Amino acid sequence: MKKLYSAALLYALLPLNLSAQAPQNEKSYIKRMCGCYEVEFKYTETFSDADGYELKEPYSARGLEWIFVDAEAQDSIILQHLLIVGGDRIIKHWRQDWIYENQELLSYQRNLEWAKTRLSLKEAKGTWSQKVYQVDDSPRYEGNATWIDVDGKIYWESQVAAPLPRREFTKRDDYNVMLRNNKHKITKEGHVHELDNAKLIRTEAGDSVLVWEKGLNSYRKVDDSRCELAQAWWEENKIFWQDVRLVWAEVIDQNEYINLARSVEGLKLYSRLFDLGDKWVAAESYDSEEAKKEIREIIALYLSDQPSSWVTVANESAQ
Repeated sequence: MKKLYSAALLYALLPLNLSAQAPQNEKSYIKRMCGCYEVEFKYTETFSDADGYELKEPYSARGLEWIFVDAEAQDSIILQHLLIVGGDRIIKHWRQDWIYENQELLSYQRNLEWAKTRLSLKEAKGTWSQKVYQVDDSPRYEGNATWIDVDGKIYWESQVAAPLPRREFTKRDDYNVMLRNNKHKITKEGHVHELDNAKLIRTEAGDSVLVWEKGLNSYRKVDDSRCELAQAWWEENKIFWQDVRLVWAEVIDQNEYINLARSVEGLKLYSRLFDLGDKWVAAESYDSEEAKKEIREIIALYLSDQPSSWVTVANESAQ
């Protein structure tokens, strides 16, 4: 694929807030999460008041992760994660966009549905929004809070509703919303992501907690050379994924409500987009307009601007 890079493209991916002047020390906290990391993911269900519920087995996994700044403006930073598994396999992992004094959030509802919510100037003042996206750059969850630097502790913490995590998305149908308390803490070794989660059953009548869960994702920094394969992979693939982000930015900008199908004709959205990305990487030259046209067509297959009717959790999982 012919590599054509444009600064205008990178800045187009970032929200513009001319009135915001993000504190440089707080931007530095976010950037300190970049680098090559040995990562360990650990989750344990702790207790439940639900009748007859039996706690599931703890979950753990390890990997090597490359995290880097892919675009930056005075009030915004895009961090992309790439996961290295099996020594030589690269998986495009999640993405987090940090925006200073942001006033618009795409809030998760249920059943792969999101609705826009807006913050007042007072509510947004001094805060950073963390917008988290799936591996295919579709929405996941968005939180809002201030960075705290006190008594030698540096952290950011917010509580948000989110879809089921990928480790349970295809395995569980007994709850439909994860209420996540996310705490990102900078450490001498790297950083940690602490989670206190509630697995919710959300119905038309309201929310009930099925079970509580504790999570700890530990990022221990290692030499950047261990992530060279991921760095090389991004050089080959980044233009396509920047175009995917541009298309998603258009979709989100144009819709107050987003409803995504879990699969279409037996295929997941990420599967179709990954296959399309492989096609363009293998092409002799890259045509951004044609690629974005194909990306729009794929996303449109899964997209609705209308909320689903209320159904049972089990029926939601089958959709």
